[in-house]
Amino acid sequence: MAYLAETSVTLTDGLALVLERVAALHPDCDLADPGTPTATVAVLRQRHAVLDHLVLADSPVVFEKAAGGQAVITDDVLPELRAEVESYQTHTPGHRAAVQRLVLTQPQVRNTPEGHWVAGTNPEAAQHCLTGSAMLRDVRSAAVLSDGVSRLVTEYGTANWDETFAILRTDGPRGLIETVRKTEATDPTGRRRPRYKSGDDATVAYCQW
Repeated sequence: MAYLAETSVTLTDGLALVLERVAALHPDCDLADPGTPTATVAVLRQRHAVLDHLVLADSPVVFEKAAGGQAVITDDVLPELRAEVESYQTHTPGHRAAVQRLVLTQPQVRNTPEGHWVAGTNPEAAQHCLTGSAMLRDVRSAAVLSDGVSRLVTEYGTANWDETFAILRTDGPRGLIETVRKTEATDPTGRRRPRYKSGDDATVAYCQW
């Protein structure tokens, strides 16, 4: 990931190099297998008085603007694929069957022109990222979140971004993750908040200037 920290390299080119190098570390693996592990990517980099961002798939970068409000950068292209799964309560036979169908379908459209792009073995995925820059003076703080945390706003709807940043300022990333887990615990089967699974990996990086 050192390529992404090098400010003379664009985040797009840096991610492409990272994907190439990681794939090269596994010469004995069948990297053409559709089931090869993939990941979302969210990057925030400070370059002097500029903040560069890169987002691939649904792990967002969110800026809290100095003038008020937020700018949310995310590329969630999966709602249609998840719709059937989220029509069932979790831990039910219908939900398990729908998840299995999704698991079988996703690899066929992942990293293809007809589907969606994530970080895998193909460095071309880097060309499909959302990228941009913001002036540091225009940003009060920023959060880089996995979708297991951003769902508090995007899927559960139990907080807005103002409230999310208030939690981060008061209790930090740990407090925000605890809020997500407490919310999920009140609806473990997804009856009120349909979802792909009961909870997802939760990671937060919170930056203030």
